Amino acid sequence: QVQLVESGGGLVQAGGSLRLSCAASGRTFSRYHMGWFRQAPGKEREFVAAITWSGGSTLYADSVKGRFTISRDNAKNTVYLQMNSLKTEDTAVYYCAAQYYSDRYPSREISGYDYWGQGTQVTVSS
Repeated sequence: QVQLVESGGGLVQAGGSLRLSCAASGRTFSRYHMGWFRQAPGKEREFVAAITWSGGSTLYADSVKGRFTISRDNAKNTVYLQMNSLKTEDTAVYYCAAQYYSDRYPSREISGYDYWGQGTQVTVSS
C-alpha cells in the first residue's frame, strides 16, 4: 500500500513558476515509477510527466515539454514537478500517481497506475 500526498499548488501569474511535491508513505517507494497527471474543469484527466523508479528516464506530454521537469528523491520518498513558464491553460488539479515497476517504463495511461494522491490545485492567472 502506498499513500501519496501532493503539495505546492497555488495561484501564480502566467510566466511564473511553481514546484509541486508528492510525498509517499511506506518503504517501497523506489519500487514504483511515478507520474503526474492533471485535470482541468470539464476535461478529462491527462498525462503530464512520469519518471522511472530509478529516476533514470523521464517522459513528458508534448504540451509541457521544455517547461516542466519531473524528478525524484528516493531517500525522501518524494517526487517533484518543477513547472516553469506557466500558461493559463496549465490551470488544473494536479495528481501524482504510483505504478509498480513491473514494466520497464512508466505508463502514460491513467489505468497504468496503482495509487493516486488527492490532488493539488494549480491556478495560472493572465
